[in-house]
Amino acid sequence: MELQKIIVPVDGSEHAMNAARYSINLVKKFDCEVLLIHCHKTFPSYLGEPYFQKVVDKTLREANKLLEPYRELFTQTKIRFQILLFEEPAGKVIPEIAKNEKADLILIGSRGKTDLEGLVIGSVTHQVLHLAPCQIGRAACRER
Repeated sequence: MELQKIIVPVDGSEHAMNAARYSINLVKKFDCEVLLIHCHKTFPSYLGEPYFQKVVDKTLREANKLLEPYRELFTQTKIRFQILLFEEPAGKVIPEIAKNEKADLILIGSRGKTDLEGLVIGSVTHQVLHLAPCQIGRAACRER
């Protein structure tokens, strides 16, 4: 197997950080690039100015704060990475980006839910599993 581009969706959870850490091992082995994807909440379209801009600014500040540990991790380990930020549902956007970027692998953090639990609660991991155009790796983390 040859890897050139890995997508790692991140949401600030321990599960996403585990996936990010695992991706470092793959990058070192295959000398590939990592795309960190974060999908933030949708901006409310009904707000007028200046309230709309305040919400946008706050959301972007929160997203950047959430992304900072990932930036530090990849910068410290000298791993090539890009951060992509989207205002879309993660389960929809991750497979689209994988297709557009011709990603070889999506490495996604998972809470280890069963297929039935994932279908009932509609987890992002299960949505991506069914829509992604490339291989999926799950970095599971047991709940404590």
